[in-house]
Amino acid sequence: MLIKGVIFEDFINYKKPSMVIEFPFCSFKCGIEICQNASMKHIAPIEISINSLIDRYLDNPITEAIVMQGLEPFDSFEDLINFIELFRKKSNDDIVIYTGYNLEEIKSKIIILKNYSNIIVKFGRYIPNQESHYDKELGVYLSSNNQFAINLNNIEIDKR
Repeated sequence: MLIKGVIFEDFINYKKPSMVIEFPFCSFKCGIEICQNASMKHIAPIEISINSLIDRYLDNPITEAIVMQGLEPFDSFEDLINFIELFRKKSNDDIVIYTGYNLEEIKSKIIILKNYSNIIVKFGRYIPNQESHYDKELGVYLSSNNQFAINLNNIEIDKR
């Protein structure tokens, strides 16, 4: 699996202590000039085994969730699904996916993710100069008022 980096203990991006996996690719749909993560574009991706990430997570008594962010997890969808598939064999802890896409743009991928429990997706592009707001699902403040998180267990998706 290619990643830009990993934070083994994070207390900022989710209400539970988390391991953060930073994904390596993005289409810069929001516009690279306003992207909060644009500087990550220049960091070389590293190859790491999914099992080693999962083992490191499971060996940590502090972490209670995985946060996928980065650049854009949905632009590395095969790696994202492979990670979730292997992780679910060992843990049912929350998996949070930060994306700049809206639901309609990635609907087919969300339908796939609904097959797994405890998947939370933060939707919405970053828009500069917005007032931050508290998101109850994540338990953190989000930068733009169009951003929100949904636990996929709690929504119905029209599969058409």
